[in-house]
Amino acid sequence: MTQRILHTKSFFILAAIAGLLLIQARTPAEPVIGKQDALVAKLVCYDLQKGHLKQPQLGEEASQQLCHRFLKDIDPAKIYFTKDDVEELEKDAAQLTDKLLKGDLSFAYKVYERFAARLGERVKLVEELLKAPQDFTVKEYLDTDYDKTDFTSSHDELRDRWRKRIKYDLLLQRLGQKTLPEGDAKQKAVTPKPLPEAEAKQKVLTRYRDFQKRWKQLDNYDLMELYLTSLTTCLDPHSSYMSPTTLADFDIAMRLNLDGIGALLRVENGTTMVAEIVPGGAAAKDGKLKPNDKIIAVAQGDDKFVDVLDWKITEVVKLIRGARGTRVQLKVIPAGKAEPVIYALTRQKIELKAQEARQEIVDQGKKADGKPYRIGIIDLPSFYVDPTARGKDGGKSATADVRKILQDFNAKGVDGVVLDLRHNGGGALSEALSLTGLFIDHGPVVQVKNSHGRVQQGNDPEKGTVYSGPVMVLVSRLSASASEILAGALQDYGRALIVGDTTTHGKGTVQQLIDLGDQVQEENPPKLGALKLTIQQFYRVNGDSTQDRGVSSDVAVPSLTEVLATGEKDLEHSLKFDHVPSVEHEEMGLVTPDVKDTLKARSAQRVKNSKEFAKFVKELDQLKARKARKKVPLNEKEMKDQFTDEDAKKTDSLNIDGDPDDPAPPPKSDTTYKFKRTFLNNEFLQIMEDFIQGKKLLSAR
Repeated sequence: MTQRILHTKSFFILAAIAGLLLIQARTPAEPVIGKQDALVAKLVCYDLQKGHLKQPQLGEEASQQLCHRFLKDIDPAKIYFTKDDVEELEKDAAQLTDKLLKGDLSFAYKVYERFAARLGERVKLVEELLKAPQDFTVKEYLDTDYDKTDFTSSHDELRDRWRKRIKYDLLLQRLGQKTLPEGDAKQKAVTPKPLPEAEAKQKVLTRYRDFQKRWKQLDNYDLMELYLTSLTTCLDPHSSYMSPTTLADFDIAMRLNLDGIGALLRVENGTTMVAEIVPGGAAAKDGKLKPNDKIIAVAQGDDKFVDVLDWKITEVVKLIRGARGTRVQLKVIPAGKAEPVIYALTRQKIELKAQEARQEIVDQGKKADGKPYRIGIIDLPSFYVDPTARGKDGGKSATADVRKILQDFNAKGVDGVVLDLRHNGGGALSEALSLTGLFIDHGPVVQVKNSHGRVQQGNDPEKGTVYSGPVMVLVSRLSASASEILAGALQDYGRALIVGDTTTHGKGTVQQLIDLGDQVQEENPPKLGALKLTIQQFYRVNGDSTQDRGVSSDVAVPSLTEVLATGEKDLEHSLKFDHVPSVEHEEMGLVTPDVKDTLKARSAQRVKNSKEFAKFVKELDQLKARKARKKVPLNEKEMKDQFTDEDAKKTDSLNIDGDPDDPAPPPKSDTTYKFKRTFLNNEFLQIMEDFIQGKKLLSAR
């Protein structure tokens, strides 16, 4: 049975990246129960009870939690369902897990149908409210504390809640500004103007209509993924059910390659648009397909074209993606034109370069001889590995790529290495062990405890040390899971200096990916998706779990993620901190308490004396205060006073609950890497310079 151990804060970011890349064609339709759905539900329930770290019993309490969670996941702002809807739906709450154990998913469809009906009614209400005049001088507020907000019990209450919501949407558009398209030569010379009222109203209406359209495009696996994941997240935030599509995207994200034409896609008003061309891909080599081109139909080889207007982007991507060497035809309306053209492309292997380890050597300060220190920077977005090539020469993995970078740094004589994990949410547990081993000779890296309380240790599988010089690890609240294993181990060994936010995310659990099809039959298993299941909790070699608390930085520096990012302890149903006995390990003594105190004091003094940091810290304080608010003003002057100029420029992307907002822009595929010399990054480099000079600084105290 294929089982992959993984260790990640959230694979959904990477999966979304893979999904946007040229991702069975079928006409989109509302979900209909599939032949295998009951089997999937039974397998998920069985595996949860037998394999989850908590060893849960799926009884009445779990049923009540599932009902509450599913309704919350679908309508978090409580603006679609009414109190009557919820009371009626909750009549089935006590029996939900009993039904799931029998493969009965009828509750999910009952909720879907009710929500779809209410969604249609709310879109009509939005159309009506947008026609009404708005008074932005009235002092009133929109409540955003949804946990303390109840569902509406009257038509007037519902209408007033939506009136405020639409007023808020329009106010954001008023504060947003319209500029010329990106790349326009006149852009810098033009004074931005407020978005016209008619355009602002149309933009708001389009968002809600698009949300309704996307909801109607759910299939049975989409709905099952929502429902079963609502069940799993009642146990912990990281267990989830993956549909076959999500599983395929996850595998692509982990091995960082797929077969396709090499283009990033997005959806605009129901039309699939080209967002970006991936360098080195088939589309880039052909040269015809361009950003902002509209894809209206797709054909396999010389087959007939399939119209893809109003399709879900995942369905369009699946149609375009295919076996390497095969041919696909795209019917495209080029940007700025009206007549469609046909482009024929041959699929090839696409490397997701933007998500693999990248490097740069930068100069910093001066040595005694007047030459600058040379510092090697490694940006590592995830602990990736190609599961199909594990153990094979040339297989894609984070460890293999970082090893090559370190060998290059050794050859070029760098004075120190900075490993940047600030945006690394985790990945494969095996990669965390082996990558840590590049910096130590031997010994334990992590301890793991299972549901029966048995503790085992994971050791460094790498022979010897690839790099033995000074190492600094950059972390943030976004650094999670496998990142925390590496940072914690190098800190416990006294091998590396940990710098960044006060602490990391705090995810100290291990997930196992169970392919449900493999549980049915080993040869040619059906595609049933997979269960990502929390099966273990991990601990540092000093005995502390990183769960809840994370890894504390030796030197903390003010940052945006410290304020904006959500830690593990703030997630619903997260597990608590725990401790096991420490295991014997080498104390390398490269980062002593005296060194930490000296570097911390010097950094704090620089931050205190910096005008840029002073302004930044003031902005962070304002952001903290704004984040703590549980309501937003609907008075234009008051909202302007709350938002800085920079905020106003970004209001188009703000969203108070994430429901109908436009999808996030696709990631950049640019393979070049540059460690930008911002005042924040300059402080990191200054800390690294101090670290390299450690003994000299101590003697000067």
